[in-house]
Amino acid sequence: MASGTARRARLRKKCGEICSLEGADYEGLHAITTFDSALELKLETPGGVGTRVYMLDASGKRYKQFDLLNQELTFDVDMSTLPCGSNGALYFSKMDADGGIARFLTNNAGAEYGTGYCDAQCTKEVKFINGEANLEHKYGACCTEMDIWEANSMATAYTTHPCSTDGQERCIADEDCGATKETRYSGWCDKPGCSFNPYRMGLKKFYGRGKSYDIDTTRPFSVITQFITDDDTETGELVEIRRLTWATLNGTDSITDAMCNSSKALFNDHPYVMGGLAQLSKQIVGGMTLVMSIWVDYGSNMTWLDSFKTGEDPKDPGALRGDCPNPGGDP
Repeated sequence: MASGTARRARLRKKCGEICSLEGADYEGLHAITTFDSALELKLETPGGVGTRVYMLDASGKRYKQFDLLNQELTFDVDMSTLPCGSNGALYFSKMDADGGIARFLTNNAGAEYGTGYCDAQCTKEVKFINGEANLEHKYGACCTEMDIWEANSMATAYTTHPCSTDGQERCIADEDCGATKETRYSGWCDKPGCSFNPYRMGLKKFYGRGKSYDIDTTRPFSVITQFITDDDTETGELVEIRRLTWATLNGTDSITDAMCNSSKALFNDHPYVMGGLAQLSKQIVGGMTLVMSIWVDYGSNMTWLDSFKTGEDPKDPGALRGDCPNPGGDP
């Protein structure tokens, strides 16, 4: 008699083989709409809270790939309606450009249907991984992630999350997924990453609501990020990620390995791991997929972004990430 584990394994594979392709009701269920060149995501949707989308290329069959080395990325944002506890995010993920069709024979959907998502948290919410059903959400989808913009109207950060994997990989064991408190720092990915949050860095009046802040989030503004290589070419190694509008933060205006190591030590955070910018640089080569999302964090109400974590002393260096309350911040 086959074991329960073997039966579930066959079922996971069978689901990938026989599932029919239906697509998503973007407007009706997820409140995602388009008009001309505009795309609109809403926090509250008929199907729940939060949405996430990936940019396709002109063919509509593959994810558009962005090679960021020696490039500058600019976009405009309006954060005025995002309260404490919410997160409007734009980031890059090392997803397979075709959504995994070429690597996994049971994946008949591909990028056109939004398959292949992965991130540095080794997310277990993905319903299909490696062309097989993730029936019990036991497995995670891991890959390098570069958070360009995570923010609400009260706080913002950009963060590097390198992984030891080459592209997307499915993790099974807690040790690989980093799925428990004990294994969080021993998995394939740097889950905490190296983050640049101006409030946490000491500039309390840089970003917030109103004219008393350098960046007034009640009005739209531009976000400019540069990916600087060691030889100023597209084939060089990434050594710095600079946010141009933040050039006055006590002499620090960018993410470098030195900045990451010193801030981790100052804030008593877990040491910088997974190869830093050199490993991120390797994963950028060949391109990454642009992801846009708006979401809430029911586990901690986004206190890691805009307040201080439960159990931390707000007087400690780096504990405060923003002016949002704790407990609180539930949008």
